Amino acid sequence: MNTSILIIDDEKPQRESLGGYFKKKNFDVHLADSGKSGIEKARANLIDIVLTDFKMPDMTGYDVLLEMKKINPAIDVILMTAYGNIETAVEAMKAGASSYLQKPVNLDELDVLIDRALLGKQIVSENKKLKEELGGKFKFDNIIYQSSELEEALNIAGRVAGSNAAVLIRGESGTGKELFAKAIHFASDRKNEPFITVNCAALPETLLESEMFGYEKGAFTGADQKRIGRFEEAKSGTIFIDEVGDVSPAMQVKLLRVLQSGEFSRLGSNQVIKTNARIITATNRNLEELIKNNSFREDFYYRINVVSINIPPLRERRDDIPLLIDFFVRKFDHPEKQLTREALDILMKYDYPGNVRELENIVQRACVLSRGNTISTNDLPLNVRSLKAEINNSEFQPRIDDINLQVEALEKEIIRMALKETNGNQSKAAKLLNISERNLRYKLEKMKT
Repeated sequence: MNTSILIIDDEKPQRESLGGYFKKKNFDVHLADSGKSGIEKARANLIDIVLTDFKMPDMTGYDVLLEMKKINPAIDVILMTAYGNIETAVEAMKAGASSYLQKPVNLDELDVLIDRALLGKQIVSENKKLKEELGGKFKFDNIIYQSSELEEALNIAGRVAGSNAAVLIRGESGTGKELFAKAIHFASDRKNEPFITVNCAALPETLLESEMFGYEKGAFTGADQKRIGRFEEAKSGTIFIDEVGDVSPAMQVKLLRVLQSGEFSRLGSNQVIKTNARIITATNRNLEELIKNNSFREDFYYRINVVSINIPPLRERRDDIPLLIDFFVRKFDHPEKQLTREALDILMKYDYPGNVRELENIVQRACVLSRGNTISTNDLPLNVRSLKAEINNSEFQPRIDDINLQVEALEKEIIRMALKETNGNQSKAAKLLNISERNLRYKLEKMKT
């Protein structure tokens, strides 16, 4: 595929002149007459390089830069600026712009900047595996990253690892909270002791206490033998309490007592057992709101929240996506698999409501379904591709303001894609969509009206 360039300039002669110049050089050229229009084109198309004017009526080149980096951090942005904006352009470079050039544009100078951007992409691609092998900044135990957003969280984790302070890890589901907890444990002096996990959301309230503290034989109906709990099992290691926001206030009191005194008793016993296990908790819930609603104890909150680590969702650290894809491809024993540029572009722009866990599932599916050594857009899940199709078609469709019509339009697009993937076979399409064939026929009849 040819290199794609997006030229954003509100001056038509300049925009079309540069567009014609790059078409002669066999670039895939996209033109936009405003910052807003350019951002929409970047969302809808695979873009390698953006060449944008700095001063435009609707937004500045600096604003365009920030939005482009949100869409796909791999896009190189070159600013075109008048003399009076040079200082601001330099500031933009600090924020991630590749370079800038003064107007009127010198084509020889522009060629040098374009070649430099393309060379940079090539070097990054060739050295990616080498950098991972060398360790560098990409790995902290089993955590793969290069984004500054995650680096900040890992810096806190690294600093707190050598202490005994209670740590609260916060983040959406699938962001890797347990990986962070393990990283802290194995970087500490407790690394040779057990790391014990308790998922509070997976245990009913009636079992959680016995799971945590253990019980004696005959403590309750069905307790036919003694069993040690997770605190006792952790010894001098680490106990990781996941989804702590789901713990009831009554259980919070019992855990608070352990945190305060370092003591507990098995159910059905008066014997006091001491523990010096380190406590790390995690949640995807807003604990402050739960405190306001009287469903989470404030004293317990302050005990577990000595040090707080916030893990950003994957959509806020898109720089990590290519590294994670490479890691998962190798994890599933397909190191030879390579993504097409379009497939990678889609994955860079997708929002990942399931975060890293969802990306892992997407890559595993693609490795299984792809033929040969190439992973294409057809190997990606339907919901990921349907989002891309919706974006691509958005500028050719009338604007829909009513939310019900938006949902209906998206449903039609997903049905069309399912039928295309199954070569028009309605039975297979219905299975793919997880609806009955009768329901699919009803929707197809409705689409005709």
